[in-house]
Amino acid sequence: MARRGNYKFLEKFSWYVPGVGGMFGLLAWLLVGALFGGLATIILQAAAGPEAVKEYGNLLSYPLMFIPPMLYASIKSSRLSMDNDGFKLDNDNYAPVGGLMCVILAIVGTLALGFCSEAVTNLLPDMPKQLEDLMRSLTGGNFIVNFITVSIFAPVCEEWLCRGMVLRGLLCKSRIKPFWAIIISALFFALIHFNPWQAVPAFLLGCLFGYVYYKTGSLKLTMLMHFTNNTFALVCGHIDALKDMNSWADVIEQPLYGTLLAAFAILTALVVLGYRKVTLLHPEGNIDPVPSIFNSEE
Repeated sequence: MARRGNYKFLEKFSWYVPGVGGMFGLLAWLLVGALFGGLATIILQAAAGPEAVKEYGNLLSYPLMFIPPMLYASIKSSRLSMDNDGFKLDNDNYAPVGGLMCVILAIVGTLALGFCSEAVTNLLPDMPKQLEDLMRSLTGGNFIVNFITVSIFAPVCEEWLCRGMVLRGLLCKSRIKPFWAIIISALFFALIHFNPWQAVPAFLLGCLFGYVYYKTGSLKLTMLMHFTNNTFALVCGHIDALKDMNSWADVIEQPLYGTLLAAFAILTALVVLGYRKVTLLHPEGNIDPVPSIFNSEE
């Protein structure tokens, strides 16, 4: 008899494949989680004061935000698993490019597109000071605390939601074409950042993350890309010469900045072309089906 392997975290969600309606349901539960996180922050402030909130508030509130959608998806998946086939959240379809080359392309593409996306963000009005201070606290405060929040929690939780649940559902359940499924999931990714100055780069990076997920089905790979982007920003926030900059244009003079921008745009395109070589096993993307528990026991 085949065993389900409940100890594997991502396998718990294989049988819940949300469509468009399910995407909004997950968003609603995420907002419920945000309320829980806000309440926890208020309790922390009452118990330990505002300095504790500044230091540890995000570490407490951020993971709480994702608990309700994860519980909801887990319950739905468990109920559906007996009679419905599902789709794996994490796959390893890298042929013929190979896993190592996909990892290298993922890291290079993330850093290159991150640099390019900043140029788009620079077209926006100046960020409000309160929001700017909040953003700097995520990259310039206690390194260990911020590393756990920004480099561990964010890649795992947001990739689980935006690629593992939303994009997988749009690709495998809806009749939306893969191009639009990737765009919609990237918009969802931008939306949950709750401010335009994060939303613009999140959308652009979300398109790249989504394409990589579509071609490989690998949630590990998109988590690595997310980790790369966030950790690079975190490290820069702790370098004295860079921590106060608003843009790379502040520290890189023209015409070198323009040259680098063009070079990184070309590099991003080459990374996309590299992933195009990955063999597509299914029209909906390289996401492997999972039989229902009933069928797997036969």
